[in-house]
Amino acid sequence: MTLNKFSKTVLLSLVFSGSLNAFALDSDRKQPIQIEADQASLDQKNQVTTFSGNVIIKQGTLNFRAQNVRLSQDKNGNQSVSASGSPVYFSQQLENKGKVEGQGNKVEYSSATNVVKLLGNAKVQRGGDVARGQSITYNTKTEVYSVLGGKSANGKSSSRVSIIIQPNSK
Repeated sequence: MTLNKFSKTVLLSLVFSGSLNAFALDSDRKQPIQIEADQASLDQKNQVTTFSGNVIIKQGTLNFRAQNVRLSQDKNGNQSVSASGSPVYFSQQLENKGKVEGQGNKVEYSSATNVVKLLGNAKVQRGGDVARGQSITYNTKTEVYSVLGGKSANGKSSSRVSIIIQPNSK
């Protein structure tokens, strides 16, 4: 399948913003995007591209794996990405050293809000720092994270969040 300009734009958005890391290697943005999947389809009229079955997206040091990925763009050019899997997984080398890794049962991104959401068994690890919860929300513009625990049927919290922050070595 040959990707058109729309697909490349949406994928670039996924790659740049979906990595959950404002300090990613700049050189990654200049690398070609490689996509592998068992199946792909493009709905030109509705501006939707879907990949299914062992989806692997790579660009430089960014690695992204999911079972299903849906990329779309609205009439205003806002892009959305929805990925599901068991789990959806990403990793990327950091500019300042180390690596960021994350996972969740579902990952959603919206360029209109600059928000990435990891839903269901969410985890983000950066060096020795780890955040876990039922959902992790990250604003790529403000660099603000929110980690939430799960809810039981009666609306009360049934699981707690877990955050490990390593001491500053300076």
